[in-house]
Amino acid sequence: MRSYLTVSAAAALLVLAGAAVTATPATADDGAADRSFTIEDPRITESSGLAASRAHPGIYWTHNDSDDGPYIYAVDSRTGRTVATITMRGVGAPRDVEAISLGPDGNLYVGDIGDNLNGSWDHVWIYRFREPKVLKDATVRATQFDVKYADGARNAEALMVHPRTGRVYIASKNEDGGGLYEGPARLTTGRTNVFRRVGEVPWVTDGTFSPDGKELVLRSYFSARGYAFEDGRLGADHRVDAPLQGQAESVTYTADGSALMFGSEGARSEVVRVDVAGAHGNGSDSKSPSKDGGGASSAGGAGGTEMKGSTLVGAALLAAVGALVFMNRRRKRG
Repeated sequence: MRSYLTVSAAAALLVLAGAAVTATPATADDGAADRSFTIEDPRITESSGLAASRAHPGIYWTHNDSDDGPYIYAVDSRTGRTVATITMRGVGAPRDVEAISLGPDGNLYVGDIGDNLNGSWDHVWIYRFREPKVLKDATVRATQFDVKYADGARNAEALMVHPRTGRVYIASKNEDGGGLYEGPARLTTGRTNVFRRVGEVPWVTDGTFSPDGKELVLRSYFSARGYAFEDGRLGADHRVDAPLQGQAESVTYTADGSALMFGSEGARSEVVRVDVAGAHGNGSDSKSPSKDGGGASSAGGAGGTEMKGSTLVGAALLAAVGALVFMNRRRKRG
């Protein structure tokens, strides 16, 4: 969720210029899954996370940001329509749900990890429930985990479950950069789960592991980067091609790892497919993510992506955002 003046203004600029800079998703004539699509459900106006189902090909789990309740939606990428609404029970009232990820145990992990007060809540929550075998409206019992950060409260929007180890990671969000936090080997109830900082990352709105767990992709409003990932630590990074969207909030790999799906907030928001270089999936309407031609930068580097759409408009937007950041910092010092 937007929590700084600079971010709110940046999002507004993107919305105003959306038609000029946002890639238009193509609809598959053959009805194939995992293609670019538009979320048609009028209830979903703040889609803040995406997770590709492994049990139901072509289905993507998503949720609203805040003020919606304990609801998770299954959206069919063939049609953009919601095919199941899951209501979580056994948890408190969600506060600021920002991310969702599917673990190797077949459970969906929901991150109630946003902090609109910029790191002032003493704890956040993770909810976990089994991915349904049948897609229909249902109420499920979820497990609630209390979470704290070892170095103090943080605002965060990205939660990723490693597809091999099942370990949960959170990337915090800050205008000067954030951190990658590693949870305990297993989340437990009845006590606080402490997440410890293990890496430095840029501004992040969502993230996703590749199906083999060897790469972590993190996105922000204007860019996305891929990081080699081994033994719980970030390695060399490279830029990843991503669409420039009005409110770039989510990303997930397709279940087969052939592409990345990038989502955004707003009514009838778009989810855009971008093929992964060298992967062979079920078709694509976007080009593959690109890597830097030279050597990789440091894991905490602040590189960008090749933006789709109007380069001129995108550059103007970035310049405007830079000016807003400068003015906001001067205001804070004043």
